[in-house]
Amino acid sequence: MSEIFIRPARLADAAEIAVIYNQGIRGRNATFETETRSADERRAWLAAKDRHHPTLVATYGEGDDAPVVGWVSASDYRSRECYRGIAEFSVYVHDDYQGRRVGRKLMDAFMPACVEAGLWKILSRIFPENTASLALCRAVGFKEVGLYEQHSYLDGVWRDVVIVERLFPENITDPPPDPAEW
Repeated sequence: MSEIFIRPARLADAAEIAVIYNQGIRGRNATFETETRSADERRAWLAAKDRHHPTLVATYGEGDDAPVVGWVSASDYRSRECYRGIAEFSVYVHDDYQGRRVGRKLMDAFMPACVEAGLWKILSRIFPENTASLALCRAVGFKEVGLYEQHSYLDGVWRDVVIVERLFPENITDPPPDPAEW
């Protein structure tokens, strides 16, 4: 039986990343997004990534032909310079591979990648009903720091989100990094 391997995402992964993201969009338990994404859109998204926003994929087996079964990515939190070391993250696992610890393997590799990228905090907003994602975040050191009530309207229902965050103390410096060096 093949194992799960984690590696940085490549442009060639865009179509498989889109499939997995679209499963999450259609499932209505992971995102407020309602419009599915194309491989071209995901390719452009990957191409625009910078070194401060790692994106990793999980593959079932090794090699160029191994299928992508999950992904995790950091993205801008806010555009203001003071937030440059904070990122939001998303993690998605293919429907057929959920419950197989793919998300845990992704997150275990993602944390050091975020530290190496210079981030001092990552955060996300998760539907309270998405108990698997909340449990995964708790297992890898995230704290639940709040609740946005009625954060957005999805399919005729107001939805709340739980705010989770994880700090990387090794990147919290006084003063913070010079913006010119970022």
